[in-house]
Amino acid sequence: MPRPQPVVYGLYAWTPAYGFRYIHPANRRTFEWLEPTGKLFEKIDETDDWILIRYDEQQFYVSGELFTELHDKPPFSFGDLVEEARPEPGRLPHRGLISDVFWDEARHQISFQIVEKKRKLKRIFEADELRFG
Repeated sequence: MPRPQPVVYGLYAWTPAYGFRYIHPANRRTFEWLEPTGKLFEKIDETDDWILIRYDEQQFYVSGELFTELHDKPPFSFGDLVEEARPEPGRLPHRGLISDVFWDEARHQISFQIVEKKRKLKRIFEADELRFG
């Protein structure tokens, strides 16, 4: 599904303690496995009953009650090709696709994880550590 323009980014701070009424029955198990707290979602669509949010290549119908819009657009999003801006001397920069976007509420800071050669790197990058590749 193409991204709406402009893309709306936000948080969905759901945990199992909230109960499952906030998650569409078709999405409950996969959304719970995702562990959505601290992850940045793209809001794709909304109806009277549900909003459709996206995280990487997965889409979920959820209640709009727990969605909190972030007004600052992240510099990168899912699928963007990026590379490490300042690799260690003598090492080639990591280069890959954005697969995860995290939001640190305490620091009001965004970070990213990338997939390089079909392998998700363990390292989490701050925004200023990456550039478009």
